[in-house]
Amino acid sequence: MSARTSLLLGVCMPCVKQNVSKIRIRRMELDTNLNMYFKKDEFLFAHDPEKMCKTGDVVLIRELAQRLTRLTTHRVEKVVYSLGDITDPITGKKVIVGKYRDDIEEANLLFGKSTKGFDYSKSIPRGRLEDTKDFTHGETYIKYHEYGTEQPFAV
Repeated sequence: MSARTSLLLGVCMPCVKQNVSKIRIRRMELDTNLNMYFKKDEFLFAHDPEKMCKTGDVVLIRELAQRLTRLTTHRVEKVVYSLGDITDPITGKKVIVGKYRDDIEEANLLFGKSTKGFDYSKSIPRGRLEDTKDFTHGETYIKYHEYGTEQPFAV
């Protein structure tokens, strides 16, 4: 039995609808036969007229008092983490996979930096590749036919 929650944390997915973002909520569901938890994805539509979130962002959504449409039941409260920029909420430090960036830089100073390693201090924030490799800002549409040309905004 699950309780209804008013605040949820999810990942923004590509969406075709106007002023709405599609949010994936991941929950763990118990299989009583195996006595194990398995991932279960639930998709919700959240009202986002300011287009605050982009595809891949981790966002906080709040349940609306009344539904705007049949599908739109929540609204985007805030963007918690933008794609690829995870911050530890307690310490405020930037995180890469399971380690702090500061710890990785200290290890690089002690043992020598790899020539193939990525330098986060020199990297430009998200948004610099818009219209070249990053098409998350564009308006999406449903692709019905294959025309032989590239359709970067099609879902």
